[in-house]
Amino acid sequence: MPFRFTLVILGCLLAGSAQARLGALPPEAPRHVAARDLTAIERTGELRVLVNQSRHSSGEWNGQALGIEYRRLEAFARYLRQRPGGRPLRLVFVPKAKDDLLAALQRGEGDLVAPGETLLPPPHSALIAASVAAPASLVVVGGRGQRLPRHLEQLAGRRVVLPQGSAAGPALERLNAQLEKRRLRPVQVEWADPTLAVEDVLELTQAGIYPLSVVESGLAHRWTRVLSRLRVADRVVVAHDQAQLWYLRAPAHQLAERIRAFARQPQARDDDKAFRQAYARRYQVRDPLQAHDRKRLAQVRPLLQRYAKAYDFDWLTLAAMAYKESGLDPHARGAGRAAGLLQITPRAARSVGVRNLHSAEDNVKAATRYLARLRREFFSSPRLAERERRAFTLAAYNLGPERVQALRAKARKQGLDGDRWFFQVERIAAEEVGIGVVNYVASVNKYRVAFSRERARLEAPAVAATSARAIRREDG
Repeated sequence: MPFRFTLVILGCLLAGSAQARLGALPPEAPRHVAARDLTAIERTGELRVLVNQSRHSSGEWNGQALGIEYRRLEAFARYLRQRPGGRPLRLVFVPKAKDDLLAALQRGEGDLVAPGETLLPPPHSALIAASVAAPASLVVVGGRGQRLPRHLEQLAGRRVVLPQGSAAGPALERLNAQLEKRRLRPVQVEWADPTLAVEDVLELTQAGIYPLSVVESGLAHRWTRVLSRLRVADRVVVAHDQAQLWYLRAPAHQLAERIRAFARQPQARDDDKAFRQAYARRYQVRDPLQAHDRKRLAQVRPLLQRYAKAYDFDWLTLAAMAYKESGLDPHARGAGRAAGLLQITPRAARSVGVRNLHSAEDNVKAATRYLARLRREFFSSPRLAERERRAFTLAAYNLGPERVQALRAKARKQGLDGDRWFFQVERIAAEEVGIGVVNYVASVNKYRVAFSRERARLEAPAVAATSARAIRREDG
C-alpha cells in the first residue's frame, strides 16, 4: 500500500502556474460525458487524469511524487504551460483499479488515462492511444531460493500469479498455445486478489508466497531496489515491445498530438534516492507457511476456528491477524499493555467483558468479541463489500472506530469512495494518521491471502505440519 499520499498538492508546477491534487470525482460533481479536447480543458483550467492506483505509478511521499506517472504528468503540465498561449493547468488524479481505467474513461470520469504500466486496449476500441515511453518487455520474476526458469519452455507446468489487469495474461495465453503444439503442459495462470496492486504481488513473490510472476522489466528492477530478495529472469521474456501508452477518447486529437510531442522531449530520470527512502524501511511480509510457523498454527487452529465460527469470521482472518500481531505466540507482549495472540489491550477486552488476557482462550475470545462488536456497530452497512468490511474492521481494531469513521467522511469530501478502504480511504489514513494503520491492514490482508491459498491443507490435521518444501514442490 502506498507509503504516503497527499490529497492536495499545494505546491505549484512551473513557478506557481500548474497545480495538482489527488481525488476521485465527487458524487455531486457533473461528469464529463462528452470527450474534451485541449481547448476545453484549458478553458476550465483542470485536466482530470485516471491513474492506476498502484504506488508504482501513483505513489507519493512527504509531498514528493514518486510514482512514474505522477512525475511524467507533472512534466507534461509544465510542457503545456510553456508552449505559446499555454495556460495554468491543474492536474486532478483519479485513482482507479487498473482493469477499470479504460471503462472509467469511456464513462467520462476523466480526460486521460495514464496507467504507468502496460495496458492493452479492448478489441475494436475507438480510444486514442499515444505512446509516452519506450516499449517494455514482460519478464519472469521470483523470490530468492525459487528456481527461476532459464527459457520460456521451462515455464511449462509452472504456476504464475498475475496482478489484476496485467498485460501478461494474453501473452501467457499465446505462450500456452505454443506449448500445446509442442505437447508441453500449460503455464498455470492465477490472478491475484483484487486488493493487491502489482507491487504487492512482487512482495508476495519475494516472500515465496507466490511462486512466480510476470511484470514489465523496468518495473521489476525498480522494485528490486527495496525488495532485496526479488529476482528477475531478464532472459525469460514473455512478451517484447509492449507499448507504454496514455489513452484518450475521440475527438481529443489536439491533446493527443501534444502528448506525442511531449514524449519526444527528454524525460526526467527516476528519483532513486527518494524511492528508497520511501519504501526501504516499511514492513514487508514474510512467508507464514514455513515448517515452524505451520506447527504453531496447528496448535492454535482449534481455538481460532471455534471463536471464528461463534462470531461469524473466517478463521484464516484471525490466523492472519495473529501472525502479524504476535507471530502466533500466545505469550507475546506489545505496546500499550497489548498482549497475547491477537495483541488486544486490557481496555478493549474489558469493553466486551473479558479481563484475563494471558490465557490463549480468553485472549482470542476477547479479540473476536471486540472485532464482532466493531463490525456490528460501525461497518454493518449493506453498501460495503465483504472485503472492504473486513478491512475497515481491521483498521478500527488498530486505530479505533471513531477515527476510521472520520477518515471515511473526509474521503467522501475529497471525492474518494468512503465505502472502500483499499486504494481509497487508506490514502486519507496515510495522510492524516501515518502509514502504520495502512501497513497493518495491508499486511494482515496479505497473510490472509497466503493462508487462503492453502486452506485445504491447513484445515487437514494430518497435513497441517507438513514442511513448506514438500508442499511447494509442485510449484517448482
